[in-house]
Amino acid sequence: MTSEEIKLRLINNDALFNNIFVIEQDFDIVPNTHPHYGASITYQDLTELRRDFLLQLVDTVIDWVYGSSKFAELQKLYVASGKSLAAASSEIIRKAKQKFRRSDDKLLIQGQLGELLLFHFIQRTKQAVPLLRKMPITTSSSHERFGADAIHYKIRDNKNIIILGEAKAYTSSYKFSSAFENAINSILDTYENLRTELNLYLHEDFLDAEMNRVAEAFLTNKLSNVEIELVSLVLYNETTDIKITNEQEIKNQITQIICERYSNFDKSKIDLDKHPILRRITYIVFPVLLLLSSVASFTLCASPPDRVVELCPSLI
Repeated sequence: MTSEEIKLRLINNDALFNNIFVIEQDFDIVPNTHPHYGASITYQDLTELRRDFLLQLVDTVIDWVYGSSKFAELQKLYVASGKSLAAASSEIIRKAKQKFRRSDDKLLIQGQLGELLLFHFIQRTKQAVPLLRKMPITTSSSHERFGADAIHYKIRDNKNIIILGEAKAYTSSYKFSSAFENAINSILDTYENLRTELNLYLHEDFLDAEMNRVAEAFLTNKLSNVEIELVSLVLYNETTDIKITNEQEIKNQITQIICERYSNFDKSKIDLDKHPILRRITYIVFPVLLLLSSVASFTLCASPPDRVVELCPSLI
């Protein structure tokens, strides 16, 4: 697989990121050798575009569950069964949403929101495509959920780059520093178990043919010039009040909040000598006001209750 072929696999998520305010800069955090990210739901004038953000995010569930080749395969199958192209596409989207795990467990629900955002941020900021699709594993009854929230792949400067991603979402009142430290410890565990995880899913349906060859070459040490990078996304409930003045001032306030979160973290807890892989980590800090309400709205839209689906024929 070439770098050009990888670029063709990247999804277009411009519509989603039109509703996200992204800050890429050198924050007061280690490692300080490369930029990190801050992000939030964006504003248009005095209005937070939360509804637009959630709707666009929900629309991308199909990208998370199925790759383009799998989508085309299913579309062809349903058209052959007698459906129009539009009806076939509708069925694929409906089934993708049904695969989205529903639960009364708030931690599970908010975790899925974080994982979907991570999927997009890695493709957007790292230009890397999924090596292993985690959403089907999450919803599979025969596979235990294990390991990284995202494993992506790209080629850069003749190096085979494997990117491990972890997303942590916190809706309740908490201490940000504790959440950030937990995210770092979690991704270190993920890094230690990478080979075990890929071995577990090799030759399963969660890797397409091309990615399966990459994973197999990595596990047999036949993939040359391998380099592993980490991405940690922390989505959290921000309690600082935003003064609604004008769009630029609102964004300045959000930037200041994120800068303070980074700056106030105890850097001694990031031990680059003990864990040299942390020299290759990229952080994404994503504050959301009233995050819990966004999680509830997202879950309802992404995966309607079974009762709604069951009642469809009788309602019609």
